[in-house]
This record gives sequence, C-alpha cells and structure tokens, in this order.
Amino acid sequence: MKINKTNVARLLDKAKIAYELIPYEVDESDLSATHVADMLGENVDQVFKTLVLCGDKTKYFVCIIPGDKEIDLKLAAKVSGNKKCDLIPMKELLPLTGYIRGACSPIGMKKHFPTYIHQTCLDFQHIYVSAGQRGLQIKLSPHDLIREARADLCLLIA
Repeated sequence: MKINKTNVARLLDKAKIAYELIPYEVDESDLSATHVADMLGENVDQVFKTLVLCGDKTKYFVCIIPGDKEIDLKLAAKVSGNKKCDLIPMKELLPLTGYIRGACSPIGMKKHFPTYIHQTCLDFQHIYVSAGQRGLQIKLSPHDLIREARADLCLLIA
C-alpha cells in the first residue's frame, strides 16, 4: 500500500530526520490516542497527543503528552509562563494550526508556537505523534521530535 507523504514527513525529510510513517484504521467515533495505540499494537504511553492551549499572558502554545493522560493545566500554565490556561475551542484548531482534531501534529503547524513535551517521552527509543492526517502516525526518536518541534522537556501531567 502506497502511503502519501504528509507535510510533516516532508519537513522531517528536509531536516534529515529518520522516521517511519505508520498507517492505522480510523474510527471517526473514537479519535483517542488509546484507540490509535490499540490499532498500532503499541504501548499507549508511547503514543503522544498534541494539544493546543491558550494562556492568559503568552496566548497560544503546544503541549505533547502521553495519549491516555490528561494535561495538568496548572503545570502547563507554569511551564509556559502563564497564570492560567485552557485548551483552545475545537473550532479554532484548523484555522490556527492547519490541522483537524485527531490529526494535529506538533510539526508543521501554520506557525511555530512555544512547544512543551512531557518528560516521559525519553523513556522510549521511539514515540508516535500524528503525521498530520487521520489514519497516519509518525514513529520517530523523541530526541528528534524535541529538536524539530523546538520543544522544551518538562512535567505536564500530575
């Protein structure tokens, strides 16, 4: 089966970063990272989801956390230099990032936002993030993701 390269894959190629495009069966009624991990046959702690938040001081920023975890908004606010923050409304995701729900990648957004990744990513030789479209994940080294997304390593879940 031929997999069409996404913008994320092209950006990784340009940066000479090794990755693998991994397709999976999409369930429109379950876009969760847990479902993605099940489809990939992988540990859900290795499948990271990309969340876009808005803070009271710095405006938009991105957090990358293990797929089955909930972000701690107090920790996210603190690391991003905000007093408080919240997830952006779903209707803002596409115009702001160029990605839809269930396909938001920390690489290749319309504009770069400050990005933070949960420190457990370093527990693994490789992790998965969205390749920018539903049904496709990118498998890559967490160090490469940190470098390409210009992400800060921190604690984002309690």
